[in-house]
Amino acid sequence: MRDNGIKMFQPMREQIDTIFRVDPAARSVLEIFFCYPGFHAILLHRLAHKLYRAGWPVLGRMISQLSRFLTGIEIHPGAKIGRRFFIDHGMGVVIGETAEIGDDVLLYQGVTLGGTGKEKGKRHPTLGNHVVVGTGAKILGSIRIGDHVKIGAGSVVVHPVPDHSTVVGIPGKVVRVRGEEVTEDNVLEHGRLPDPEGQALEELTRRVEELEARLRASTVSAPGPS
Repeated sequence: MRDNGIKMFQPMREQIDTIFRVDPAARSVLEIFFCYPGFHAILLHRLAHKLYRAGWPVLGRMISQLSRFLTGIEIHPGAKIGRRFFIDHGMGVVIGETAEIGDDVLLYQGVTLGGTGKEKGKRHPTLGNHVVVGTGAKILGSIRIGDHVKIGAGSVVVHPVPDHSTVVGIPGKVVRVRGEEVTEDNVLEHGRLPDPEGQALEELTRRVEELEARLRASTVSAPGPS
């Protein structure tokens, strides 16, 4: 009996440990328990998902609607979510029915894991393990986001993303972090993500300046009229 009680509280303990690990603002278990909507939404989803899978879909939906009202986070009870999942702040997060989320995934507020139309079957994204999705990012359609992927704030991703990639922009483009690996220590530093549009403009500007310099040099060296 005691072992069953310990097992029942293990997921909650693991969730609290995850919040302490990824959120520097977390100060105490009491604060997490009463003041973290992402924590509440995940616990309620675990219950709603069990009921949904057990053949009680309406009851599962009712719990997910209650969770949405209390937390501002909408998770369909059919969504499959792995261990140590954390939603930071969370207001406006939407996770669709056929979404699948791996272990150690971090979402920020305003993230959408949505569909692209009225298609049947699998129509929402699958996220691998150790994925970080920045504020306001949208991942749409039945696509796979690989393991250890970072998606920048405000990005719109509609194509599959390979493992160990960083994605930014609209539409989302796979880019590399210049000379620095994105690690757990700097995972919150969205301001250090590369800007592909800005890099393209810088490259274009540099190229134009080179061409202008060549043109001036050729004008100066050209012989005058005889």
